[in-house]
Amino acid sequence: MTLAGPASTAAKSDSKEPASRVLLIGTEPRLRKTLEAALESRSCLSRYAAGSADSLRRLRLDPYDVVITDPATGIDEDMALLAELRGIRPGVRVIVLAPESTPEEIIAALRARVFMLKNAPFDAEEIADYALQAGVEAASPLGIEVLSANRDWVSLRMNSHRLTAERVVEFFSELQTRLAQGPRKQLMMAFREILMNAIEHGAEFHPSKLVEVTAIHTQRAIVFYVHDPGTGFRLDNLPHSALSNPPDAPLAHIESREAMGMRPGGFGILLAKGIVNELIYNDVGNEVLLIKHTA
Repeated sequence: MTLAGPASTAAKSDSKEPASRVLLIGTEPRLRKTLEAALESRSCLSRYAAGSADSLRRLRLDPYDVVITDPATGIDEDMALLAELRGIRPGVRVIVLAPESTPEEIIAALRARVFMLKNAPFDAEEIADYALQAGVEAASPLGIEVLSANRDWVSLRMNSHRLTAERVVEFFSELQTRLAQGPRKQLMMAFREILMNAIEHGAEFHPSKLVEVTAIHTQRAIVFYVHDPGTGFRLDNLPHSALSNPPDAPLAHIESREAMGMRPGGFGILLAKGIVNELIYNDVGNEVLLIKHTA
């Protein structure tokens, strides 16, 4: 997933300072090479640490914004290292790379406020995008609080920041191990669209407004719940949404969006309805369930 937004543009300014200072730990040669190239293309400065001890030594010497862990180490080891890293640089953002992870390990990473966790196979461009954003947003709060979590039920509270939403989508994606890659990608696309609607229209991207999200696994379904702090809406009164378009004018909502000064889009709810089996809103319109049958 490629991240976009004002922060990315700012990072590509003419400043001599790197957009983000990144420390790569023990990365295997091929991934290290592609990561270094991807980071350099984003004006990020990257350095290599041979292992955990070397990473601590280097972090004492230089102020890195982001640390990317060794993909060969287990998450338990990474969590132990995370505590030591923050003892040296409290604000450092950590991206955990793992050969694989269990739901319990993903939950542990969320509780430890890991910036991002990715399982193999790795996409160097995607990881570099997150490393860039982590550095650019280094002064902002991480923005995800675990309310309740076990293998089948994870509830979070998050701030209304686009980057926070992208991170939640990635964490929840890593939890959907029972789905093949194709169906998982589609399901997360539907969840992302509904979550983005919540922080854009319900919370108006206001950093102090909070959104609650839950991922639930049952024996026969995956359920996502999203609750935003807005006043809600009526599904039959959304002129800016593709849902309102008559059959003979599939793009009519675009004119409404332009007149309202809104960004291009409006296909989110329609797209989600085509992916999940059930999309259910409460009567106010600020709570929604996405239900995908797995059996």
